[in-house]
Amino acid sequence: MNYQNILVETHDHVGLIILNRPDVLNALSDDLMDELGDAVDKFEADDSIGALVVTGNDKAFAAGADIKRMKDSGYMDVYMGNFIGRNWERISTCRKPVIAAVAGYALGGGCELAMMCDFIIAADSAQFGQPEIKLGVIPGAGGTQRLTRFVGKSKAMEMCLTGRMMNADEAERSGLVSRIVPADDLLEDAMKTAKKIAALSKPSVMMAKTAVNRAYETTLTEGVRFERTIFQSLFATDDKNEGMTAFIEKRKPDWNHR
Repeated sequence: MNYQNILVETHDHVGLIILNRPDVLNALSDDLMDELGDAVDKFEADDSIGALVVTGNDKAFAAGADIKRMKDSGYMDVYMGNFIGRNWERISTCRKPVIAAVAGYALGGGCELAMMCDFIIAADSAQFGQPEIKLGVIPGAGGTQRLTRFVGKSKAMEMCLTGRMMNADEAERSGLVSRIVPADDLLEDAMKTAKKIAALSKPSVMMAKTAVNRAYETTLTEGVRFERTIFQSLFATDDKNEGMTAFIEKRKPDWNHR
């Protein structure tokens, strides 16, 4: 696929996807989301890639969906075309860890896209929000669901009903982002974090991601049971033997990802 709306780079064992519609603050269109899904597919199929970073620019991660392209759509257009469901959530099904590096606006679909990633590193300039109510609609890519799970009902309800934005400090206090870094250091920090993850055993990283995600889908008892099964299964891997042997021998592990 010839990308027109994103830039894709490979840095060592990390795949970098840059949303690239700066003239419209990286507004999310179907074309962009098709390209994003294609890039995720390729990075996931590449055994040399251990983690992904998704980012925008200093003004916006993504300021929302492309309203001009949505304006004239009717119910049957979006229903029969499976708008959003067709291609917007590919990143949430990626088995490899995905970091959102967010500076500037992450609003509407942009906030939802960031929340689909495994965690968010925010620049001190970041602003998050779900302003769809101001357009006569509601979030449609998981905003009412993921935001509520991350920040709680009261804060999510207020944001979805008023459309107010949350700055980086509030987002960190509320548990929406993992940490805040200076805007000038955002991409470097996110890439450094991704490279750290990519240098670890791929099976254990992927299983850890699966186990944490299960916490949002089940009860504590079932989640702990699932975690234990995953934990025990890793004792069948070569990397478990290598990791523990390297620890005892006080050397760096040489992972073979098996």
